[in-house]
Amino acid sequence: MPSGSEKRQRTRQCHVRLTEEEFAQLIAKAENAGRPASAFLRAAALGDAGPRAQRRPPVDQKALLQLLGHCGRIGNNVNQIARHMNSGGKPCLPELQEALGAYLQIRNAILAALAVSTEEAAPDGHQGSKPRGS
Repeated sequence: MPSGSEKRQRTRQCHVRLTEEEFAQLIAKAENAGRPASAFLRAAALGDAGPRAQRRPPVDQKALLQLLGHCGRIGNNVNQIARHMNSGGKPCLPELQEALGAYLQIRNAILAALAVSTEEAAPDGHQGSKPRGS
């Protein structure tokens, strides 16, 4: 039984041999274009990536690593606030507001790094059901 959709139109494959350096360049260019390598090659060779080719937002890994560090600091602050409250302490609203403000800044920076607008993202941080590019 063949795999994939019975309506699959792309039944032919074209094999190309590349050096490690050439392959790395291809992947880098495809990522910069926001496309999988196959769609990038179709667009380069044929002028069009195809009707079902989907764009991938380029990811700024350095920015995301920095944001991950900030998330750890925010998590540590929230943990300290929770520990204080669990030991009978009174909640400190300015600290909670500061932690929430920092969380929202990080959330918006992550969405920006992923090329998702804050309007596209639901309040819980998940994308809405609307597909990209619609």
